Amino acid sequence: MDRLSNTVRPYAWGSTTAIPELLGVAPTGEPQAEMWMGAHPGAPSRLTRPATGGTGAREGQDSTLIDVIAADPERELGPAAVRTFGPRLPFLLKLLAAGAPLSLQVHPDLARAQQGYADEERRGIPIDAPRRTYKDANHKPELICALTPFDGLCGFRRPAEAADAIATLGVDSLKPYVDLLRARPEEAALREVLTAILTADPAEMARTVDEAAEAAERLGGTHAPYARIAHHYPGDPGVIAAMLLNYVQLQPGEAMFLGSGVPHAYLGGLGVEIMANSDNVLRCGLTPKHVDVPELLRVVRFEATEPGILRPEASPTGEEVYETPVDEFRLSRYVLASGGSPVDLTADTPQILLCTAGAPRAGDITLAPGESVFVPADESVEVTGTGTLFRSTVVV
Repeated sequence: MDRLSNTVRPYAWGSTTAIPELLGVAPTGEPQAEMWMGAHPGAPSRLTRPATGGTGAREGQDSTLIDVIAADPERELGPAAVRTFGPRLPFLLKLLAAGAPLSLQVHPDLARAQQGYADEERRGIPIDAPRRTYKDANHKPELICALTPFDGLCGFRRPAEAADAIATLGVDSLKPYVDLLRARPEEAALREVLTAILTADPAEMARTVDEAAEAAERLGGTHAPYARIAHHYPGDPGVIAAMLLNYVQLQPGEAMFLGSGVPHAYLGGLGVEIMANSDNVLRCGLTPKHVDVPELLRVVRFEATEPGILRPEASPTGEEVYETPVDEFRLSRYVLASGGSPVDLTADTPQILLCTAGAPRAGDITLAPGESVFVPADESVEVTGTGTLFRSTVVV
């Protein structure tokens, strides 16, 4: 079992205070958006290992978690996980702190990710090219669990409901969208309106967004989130696209699962996020980055959904599980009370344990908020002490 050293990503939308407050350190004044825990090439966790048969790190020397796993995948991940997912850690765990809205986005399913990645490789598009859409051949289902009040957008709302909300703004240039939403069947209405928003003349759309933002600011109430979005992304067509989606507010401990094809955006708050180990994002707006409209329209699921809020299901052992329909990750939580019995977390799969409150002990390692450990498969580990611990692993 190893304490992890993790990278904080300074994306512009990040909060300047949320992650420092959790870690108990002074803010730097710069945005701190995401702390990555795992073996993603973009920012792998680091750990210290003694020399092990000529592989891995030397005594006192850092290695990345990628290197440690590559040296002996079956030892670190367990035979079952390697058979199921290959010789790699299939999930990425994050602390996510949104101080401003993230881009409106969607993720592909596995088949489309494989096809899209192969196509762009065949066409020789560099992996770091701004217009590159698929960074890898994997899908990216994800789960966000709120540590503070957290709000976002998730899935299309019913076209009639979206039409009523947009009509209330009283913006003449939005009336064609209102008419389409009320006249066409659900799938056609959502597809045609999103397509029209993303392909509209940029100057005309910017004026429409400005008018809509002024109206949303004036009306307040349920329109307030859109005024806030427009404040951060003036003139962006994603402000209008956001009005097609469900607005969701999570309380601490509540979570939201985002499957393939579901448009979504995080607007603000601190949470624990877990996802399949992928970087495939197709953006719909609220971003200066490339929006691949044709590919986006192939991936989006044009169906109205209820924004399901997940609450953990408690087991007799005290483990509170956030159930999802994917195998690449499994997230659960332990709220440990003073004087409680030790909890055995030994498993035949790899685990990352993250402390978000208190000072629990994992084996002989005491964790402070924001600290984490990697536990190899079949490594004996007991958890004691007081605090909140998130457990991430896989399903095999």
